[in-house]
Amino acid sequence: MPDRSIVINGTSWRVLPSGRVTSFDRDEFGVMFIRGAGTAREVRVTRYSPQTMRSREASLADLSEEKLRELFVTSQPSNTSPEAGYQP
Repeated sequence: MPDRSIVINGTSWRVLPSGRVTSFDRDEFGVMFIRGAGTAREVRVTRYSPQTMRSREASLADLSEEKLRELFVTSQPSNTSPEAGYQP
């Protein structure tokens, strides 16, 4: 799936599924918002439950920009999420 992107407060964020599989794999998946690269990279993560399609890629591609913005608002910094490298 090609990356999606969204501009939030003048900053462009790449949007992609996290790839992490959990026990809720069929019901929800992680969505990552990434900006920057290298040591300046910032990652935010949230969970999303598709309402129509089960394919992660298809459901993410089908989301409106408004829904992506809502997901961004509920996202958390990467240091709180196993999807982005946090080790519980």
